[in-house]
Amino acid sequence: MTTRTLLFDSPFLLGFEHTRSLIERAAKAAAEGYPPYNVEERDDGGVRITLAVAGFSPDQLEVTLEGEQLIVAGRRNEGRGDGAETPGKDRAYLHRGIAARGFLRSFVLAEGMVVEQALLEHGLLHIDLTRPEPERRIVKIPIKSAG
Repeated sequence: MTTRTLLFDSPFLLGFEHTRSLIERAAKAAAEGYPPYNVEERDDGGVRITLAVAGFSPDQLEVTLEGEQLIVAGRRNEGRGDGAETPGKDRAYLHRGIAARGFLRSFVLAEGMVVEQALLEHGLLHIDLTRPEPERRIVKIPIKSAG
């Protein structure tokens, strides 16, 4: 049995199968809880996504855009030997509240959104997006006669 969103089963909404799959992917991504993030609207009409990525260096983070999906990945390098703080088996933690795992967080973007920049600052990864003003198109469709 398949569960489908009733909204997209309307005979007046044709060709929205792709939109349905985007909504399903967004719902799945929203269920993930790590790392915590904020999404805010900027004064210029753009959007800023901020992820709490304390302990990750820029070379351990990757921001990619695949179609309409923005993917942020964090990978921990266990035992790098470079003196950086990495969780190791030789440490005895009295309390371990800082997550030491990698992550994969995805966001579904509207068509036409542009990623301006990604900035790592004080343990926060800021990703700035813009929404270009869509051009309004009116296309007159000629009507042919069958005779």
